[in-house]
Amino acid sequence: MWLLAGLFGWWGQSLGPNPVREMLHFTGKTSLNLLMLTLMASPLRTITGQMLWQRPRRLLGVAAFYYALLHFLVYAVLELDLDFSDLAREITRRPYIILGTLALLGLIPLAATSTDRMMRKLGRRWQTLHRLVYPIAILAIWHYYWQVKADIREPLWYAAVLGVLLGWRAWSRAQQKTQRGTRRQPSVSSRSSNR
Repeated sequence: MWLLAGLFGWWGQSLGPNPVREMLHFTGKTSLNLLMLTLMASPLRTITGQMLWQRPRRLLGVAAFYYALLHFLVYAVLELDLDFSDLAREITRRPYIILGTLALLGLIPLAATSTDRMMRKLGRRWQTLHRLVYPIAILAIWHYYWQVKADIREPLWYAAVLGVLLGWRAWSRAQQKTQRGTRRQPSVSSRSSNR
């Protein structure tokens, strides 16, 4: 509603001298923020022991997809006037568009399978599929990094946060493997008593 109000000048709202650029920035950044929030859910649940962090994760992921789709539509409709031959030229001049498009395409199966019904239908494959969110987040930040012209601090901040989140996941997975391994190995005293 805020974007529409700003685009048409309703209720005294304005998107400034370049409203399309402002809409692109807002929708892209909102999608990236929502994506990062979905990745923070599991660490926050583990650290706090509270399941409440897990509940909105799928909703945030679907919202991230819709904002990414809106970001693409603003670009395709308002920036390119749906001239897809122009899009081909833009891709060769601006490779960050390829990265953004790949991230959006990757979000489609995640959004399509985010219902309880699809979770039950896919079983364990659901979790494997939804691990695509990690390379998608890398592509989205890379897209943002290549897109900015001078001040790269903000995309680097996103990259640092993502690095911490991916590092935490790798550490957590290694901890789980270690715990499973120690549970499977019988203790020395139990082995000697079996002899």
